[in-house]
Amino acid sequence: MEYHKLEKEVVMKELETNISSGLSQKEVNIRIEKYGLNELEKPKQRSLILKFFDQLKDFMIIILLAAAVLSFITGDVTEGILVIAIVLINALLGIFQEAKAEKALHAIQKMASPHAKVRRDGIEMIVDVSDLVIGDIVLIEAGDYIPADVRLVECVNLKVDESALTGEAVPVEKSIDVLENKDIPLGDRINMSYMSTVATYGRAVGVVVGTGMNTEIGKIAQMISAAKEDDTPLQKSISQLGKILAIIAISITVLIFAINIIQHYALDNTPVTWVVWKDSLMTSVALAVAAIPEGLPAIITIVLALGMQNLARQKAIMKSLHAVETLGSTSTICSDKTGTLTQNVMTVTHVFYDNKEVQVDNNTKLDKNLNTLLTYGVLCNDTKVNLDEENNYSKIGDPTEVAFIDLAILLKENPIEIASSYPRISELPFDSERKLMTTVHDFPDGRYAVIKGAPDVMFLRSKDDTKVYEEANQSMTNKALRVLAVGYKKIDKNKPLKELNHKYLEEDIHILGLVGMIDPPRPEVKDAIEVSYGAGIDVIMITGDHKNTALAIAKDLNIIRYEDDIAISGVELDKLNDEEFNKLLPHIKVYARVSPENKVRIVEAWKNKGNIVAMTGDGVNDAPALKTANIGIAMGITGTEVSKGAADMVLADDNFTTIVNAVGEGRGIYANIKKAIHFLLSCNIGEIITILLGTVLGALIFGGAVTTLTAVQILWVNLVTDSLMAIAIGLEPKEEDIMKEKPRDSKKSFFSSGLGIKIAWQGVMLGLLSFTAFVIGYYIHEGNRDVKLLNASTMTFMVLSISQLFHAFNIKSETKSIIKTKFNKYLLYAFIISLSLQLLTIVFSFTRGLFDLSNLNFIEWLIVLALAITPVVVVEIQKLISLYLKKRHS
Repeated sequence: MEYHKLEKEVVMKELETNISSGLSQKEVNIRIEKYGLNELEKPKQRSLILKFFDQLKDFMIIILLAAAVLSFITGDVTEGILVIAIVLINALLGIFQEAKAEKALHAIQKMASPHAKVRRDGIEMIVDVSDLVIGDIVLIEAGDYIPADVRLVECVNLKVDESALTGEAVPVEKSIDVLENKDIPLGDRINMSYMSTVATYGRAVGVVVGTGMNTEIGKIAQMISAAKEDDTPLQKSISQLGKILAIIAISITVLIFAINIIQHYALDNTPVTWVVWKDSLMTSVALAVAAIPEGLPAIITIVLALGMQNLARQKAIMKSLHAVETLGSTSTICSDKTGTLTQNVMTVTHVFYDNKEVQVDNNTKLDKNLNTLLTYGVLCNDTKVNLDEENNYSKIGDPTEVAFIDLAILLKENPIEIASSYPRISELPFDSERKLMTTVHDFPDGRYAVIKGAPDVMFLRSKDDTKVYEEANQSMTNKALRVLAVGYKKIDKNKPLKELNHKYLEEDIHILGLVGMIDPPRPEVKDAIEVSYGAGIDVIMITGDHKNTALAIAKDLNIIRYEDDIAISGVELDKLNDEEFNKLLPHIKVYARVSPENKVRIVEAWKNKGNIVAMTGDGVNDAPALKTANIGIAMGITGTEVSKGAADMVLADDNFTTIVNAVGEGRGIYANIKKAIHFLLSCNIGEIITILLGTVLGALIFGGAVTTLTAVQILWVNLVTDSLMAIAIGLEPKEEDIMKEKPRDSKKSFFSSGLGIKIAWQGVMLGLLSFTAFVIGYYIHEGNRDVKLLNASTMTFMVLSISQLFHAFNIKSETKSIIKTKFNKYLLYAFIISLSLQLLTIVFSFTRGLFDLSNLNFIEWLIVLALAITPVVVVEIQKLISLYLKKRHS
């Protein structure tokens, strides 16, 4: 029921209660039975075992587990153990990430105050908040948490901080007036107060109209529970990759098994015994395992973890590994206004006095009348101001009043000295009915009342001609400024203080001037928004503030860029069906006075278009949208624990520019992961081709099937040589023009844009070079067949491993020559370490025995080096040809 539209008497009758006595304890017990306790539902806890097994459902993980089982079957216990260790690490990381939503819900539960003051059986008493029921009469004072959703029935100057629900920092002035408008946003329902908001001033009496999960905060908790997190673009790509690798592995198994059987039956003309079947199966399975890049999940984890550390240094704290690369995929940023795009500080930007409007900055000259206006603004002010030993001011008070203090400081005046020079003799505090605040002070020329408040009220009470002020007020309002008028009245010094009431002090006043203030944009944000648009990222403003204010800031920041860009309110959004909304979606750049449901709808609409959506927020009301977005970004300074719990990333400086910088880093990280996968897969294909050629052509060239690479050698290359280089590739400096590219299409295959073809032909090249080394090694070496095969296998192992080390430098850029890429010290270190380790396998007799190697002579080493460096020459030529064809085509 919409209680804000009903008279308080109707509400009391509807809920069968009354203001003076409240409910009886008997009735309270009945209603607790009927409606339940005033508590939020606790999130359902799943056992650690279930969480663990959920992490093993990923297709790539299933492929790795299958590879581990096959490794154990073929006797390769070491590889099996390593693969299982990698799977366990990734599962534990997944469990850690899953705790995020639960944390958000627990944070909401902690927000409520444990006790509330109520009136029952005509007696005022303190009760547990959980025992509140609909119809309870609640007494509210400054400093109290609102214990449930209440309709206010008595109100004396009540102000409530609703920032947790609306995201707007300025406390809301409350009243008991009926709101007859059909569609009123939550933030404008001034006769209602909501659970978990805070009374900052005044007092009130309210009747409980919603408890537990039926409160506004309860609805938000339900939305957090219902929000589902999608797989990240990288997770989808890796899952797709896993399926492709599975098909390749199965195909290889069947192919090699068939070839072995055919060779025995047709070429060797020997009977196919059980031993032949078994050996053929084991050989084909071993080769299938070689097709799986076992180190890939670990390498991705390491690269993402290092990226996480780098982002933290830039004040972007990531809460999960996969959020790092999701950030780089972002194509739409839905940003909160207050504190993210703006400074979250009400600031005086314009003043009107002496029939002129002045834009204020630190170069503004302080003349006599401006000084008087400034002095009055400081005096008629309840802000608590202190100055520390380092001459830094601290201010506690209402944001609009703090703005007057900041103006004094900006113009190099000391607000503490001003206040002490003219002590306050009497005062009439601000209230929502008068919309004025008045203080009384003695000046050298007499006693004055200083009045500050709403311009329209001040104009009505002024004895001056206010036409020029009314025009100035309209001009400032059109700039979306919050305008206050400052005035004065000289009063009789002999009049008793008790007779200084508002009828005497606030009539026949003189207007001194108008002060316009706004929460201004952060100075660095405009450039960051331009970078975003240059990177193909849409920036959308979502705010709880009024539309005019939001529109003014959006135009200032160039979020509103084109004639067909528009702003709409949450009420207007509610009137649009999905078809109408989707049609307008690309043109709506500003959403004002939105509800939590609106925010979720906006995020989902952009996601349904295939966009990767980043959503920022700081309040409880933002949490459902933060969790729904592909990447939720909470504010570290002003954000609630609920929003931080629901988010994937926390901004340590609450700055939009940090988001844009982090997107650039995320793009670089994804590009590096893509390069690492490119490298690993091309290397794995090289290994498969090398073994496959030995199996298929062995009988024709060497008089029988040959083993070009042993299982130990494959394991060494996959988990030592390749992995070190892949990690180093993952630490490549990001491309300088990375934020001039459009966001990648999340629907496109990982192998799109020709990457699959590059991986394939480069892998085949590595395989052909390695098999060439086998052929040369066999025929140039003297000795019996076994000695020649050992020498050939040694040369193959060296060429395969070292050529992959050189090939890593090709991966630095798909288009640029190696000499034109940025220096990567980690790649150089990895190359030196990997090459040293590779050479150590042949130096000592112990390692030669372990890896089935023989010594190579000088000529053989020259051949190894020539073949190993060939990939660099070939790929460099390919890049030159591609560049030439591209220029010719353009």
